[in-house]
Amino acid sequence: MSVDYEMKILLVEDSDTTLKMEVKILNQLGFNSIVEAEDGNAAIRKLGHHDDIRLIISDWNMPDMGGYDLLLWMRDQQRWKDLPFIMATAQAEKRQTRKAVEAGVNGFITKPFSPLELKGLIEEVFGEKPAEDPAESKSPRKASSGKLYLRVAHIQITDHLILGILKHRIAEKTVNPEHFELETQCMSSWNPVQRALETGTIDAAFVLAPIAMDLFSVGVPIKLVLFAHKNGSICIANRQGAESGSLQEFFKDKVFFLPHMLSVHHMLSTMFLRGLGLRPGVAGQMDVDVFFEVVAPIKMTEFLAEGPEASGYTVAEPLGTKAIASQIGHLMFHSGELWQNHPCCVVAVRDELIRQYPEAVQELVTMLVECGQFIAKYPDKAAYIAVEFLDPRKNLNLQVPVLKKVLSEPAGIKTDDLFPVIEDLERIQRYMVEHMGIGSLIDLERFVDTRFAQRACDKTHSRQRSSKMHNLSRVVSRIVKRLDKERETTSRKGGRHLIFGLGNQKYGIDIVSVKEIIGMMPIRSVPQTPPFMKGVINLRGKVIPVVDLRVKLGLEELDYTDQTCIIIAEIKEKHATAQVGVVVDSVSEVLSLKAEDIEEPLLLGLRSRAHVVAGIAKTDIGTWVLLDTNRLLGGQAVK
Repeated sequence: MSVDYEMKILLVEDSDTTLKMEVKILNQLGFNSIVEAEDGNAAIRKLGHHDDIRLIISDWNMPDMGGYDLLLWMRDQQRWKDLPFIMATAQAEKRQTRKAVEAGVNGFITKPFSPLELKGLIEEVFGEKPAEDPAESKSPRKASSGKLYLRVAHIQITDHLILGILKHRIAEKTVNPEHFELETQCMSSWNPVQRALETGTIDAAFVLAPIAMDLFSVGVPIKLVLFAHKNGSICIANRQGAESGSLQEFFKDKVFFLPHMLSVHHMLSTMFLRGLGLRPGVAGQMDVDVFFEVVAPIKMTEFLAEGPEASGYTVAEPLGTKAIASQIGHLMFHSGELWQNHPCCVVAVRDELIRQYPEAVQELVTMLVECGQFIAKYPDKAAYIAVEFLDPRKNLNLQVPVLKKVLSEPAGIKTDDLFPVIEDLERIQRYMVEHMGIGSLIDLERFVDTRFAQRACDKTHSRQRSSKMHNLSRVVSRIVKRLDKERETTSRKGGRHLIFGLGNQKYGIDIVSVKEIIGMMPIRSVPQTPPFMKGVINLRGKVIPVVDLRVKLGLEELDYTDQTCIIIAEIKEKHATAQVGVVVDSVSEVLSLKAEDIEEPLLLGLRSRAHVVAGIAKTDIGTWVLLDTNRLLGGQAVK
């Protein structure tokens, strides 16, 4: 039976955000006849009106009737018992997969999924290609040099930067592995990483600790040999509405994004939201008032910007700091504020590799430990390497200053202590099983192989820090007080300013005027305009004029670099507002300034009220020239 791209598909999903994403994916694959239903009961009604439906793709957790109950109902109906049924879920536990298979599901896919993943599964369901056998291991391979050809998977987060540093050092010939040749495989989300590790199409992976633990619980032959980092995640609230009212009111009855249900992000988000007096969970559970949804990390900021129904997310860096710099997100907390020096991602290796090539595994672990120390010692250098490793296709528009900030944040990621602490993993699995009802308990002594890390840490004199779970009520109280203080500062004359660079000079503009920050994109020139007018861009269907601020301020014009970006600023012109793109060398941070930090232009001898300088900000950490965007850019807008 082949796939009919004209067939009618019933898509059952209660989340509007996820529904739009899945419809888009199906359209990309060529499926355009799609019937939508918000839960199992609605799906049954749709089946009654559409007898030509040929495939169902259903969420598991939904209010009223979930996907599992819908599947049981269908398999009990003569008319629908053989209709292909794909279950899409954020839960991702292997025991749940088995439950769905026993109930008669034809295919099972974990959210968030890519078009390629869904296409492959649909082809399997309709018999166009055989399903992969997870038990069929792909044996380790030798390179032409005679060394082990080592395939290691990762995704685009700073949690995996030690792998990027190692790749860079090998390319620069700073190190030369004696026992392996390295191939890194950047994957779109956690699902491909999990699948590749399970089926043996890779030898090792940087993966969320609870995912690796879940795979081990069902017999996947892997061992945890090293922590990939400690700390490193961040909780972001949607800027739309987060700057007023109580946090409990802000998060209540809204969606909260996670990168994966089997994650420390899920655990810490649950603790935080419960600390606010809320009841987080998934749709379909009783008495839930904050709804977790899984979204690919690189898509979170985009989804957050679409509307206030999404309250926030917890994610690995640099995606959170980038959202703050882009004025889409607002900082809630760094993960280390709740659990200091906690693990998150780990290095998992297939058993056959450990058995057959222990010297290669030892060399890999030792070099990764050394790379972690490099990041801690040289965060500036590591930031440059990170941009190329994490964003080689420039689809994230990462900037070196953002990475520098992430790697230097006191409460942020730590890479110089990677020894795998079994007690910390025990804390994770106990909390998730006993307090959240997900995952399963495993024998961590069998799962964690500390031999390689012990030798590596001894050789490199790596320091070891103990973790500490802080008092939750105190942490939440501190977060609330910090947010209230920031709101007070913002409401005063000083307010928050976006800091950007032109050469060695730092400038700032009022954050209220900043709509977003984008990377460089094609600019169409406009005849007979001043030299500083570079032309116009088409940003999501809107024509926006672009000004090169260097030229506008009379500075030397330079070639654009990977750090060059465009600030989309909103200005007031008479009785209307318009947007202008401003090209700057780099963007570094958002700074909260008090009124007493700013010297007024008139006091500086800038007597013209039309002068573009709004003031000079001076604090104990630096000096910035603050610009008035309306005076600077007025008259440049295209309405």
